[in-house]
Amino acid sequence: MSVNLVGFLGVVLLAYVVPGPDFLVIVRAAARRRSLGWAAALGAQAGLCVHMAAAALGLSVVAAQSAVVFTAIKLAGAAYLVFLGVRAILAARRSGATAASTPERAAPHDGTKRGSFAEGFLTNVLNPKAALFFLSVLPQFVDGGGSGSVTSQILLLGVLDVLIGVLYWPWVVVVAAKLRGLLARPVFRRRWERTTGVLFIGTGAGVAAS
Repeated sequence: MSVNLVGFLGVVLLAYVVPGPDFLVIVRAAARRRSLGWAAALGAQAGLCVHMAAAALGLSVVAAQSAVVFTAIKLAGAAYLVFLGVRAILAARRSGATAASTPERAAPHDGTKRGSFAEGFLTNVLNPKAALFFLSVLPQFVDGGGSGSVTSQILLLGVLDVLIGVLYWPWVVVVAAKLRGLLARPVFRRRWERTTGVLFIGTGAGVAAS
């Protein structure tokens, strides 16, 4: 199959390096516990597989051509990011109340792997930019006159995109997990939760307004 792999890999690497909703979810989960970071990363990549399958089957084209469908996806994604942000800010307040009563026992809540996976998955699936990437950016690297079908080329590039994430996110998780010791201190934990909460809300507002 004649696809522009060099150009595609460059664009994908840039997309991963620039922080987005997936990055925020994975870093926040990994800072709580490394295994939660792995779960969130797997969830994000699973969501990416949904976009890849939708693009290959042409469902993304249908969503893009329907303003109502696309707007619904965009607003749902924005609402979910705002929800994560509000939840983080509320967690910071609860942490502050706990620290005030029993400061020596205050510690971050570890969460569950299933919950972290779901956060990563939903954040990616409900991200309209991820859908648009497969719909508008990825086809630019497909050779419509090549020996392979467009669908098979899209699947090939999509699999490469997912594999790059599988190689990239572990480094992010390892670095973010090193913050756990610092975040075990209530004051830093509260600041971290408030900061990530504001970032989630800001990102959600940006998605809704775009």
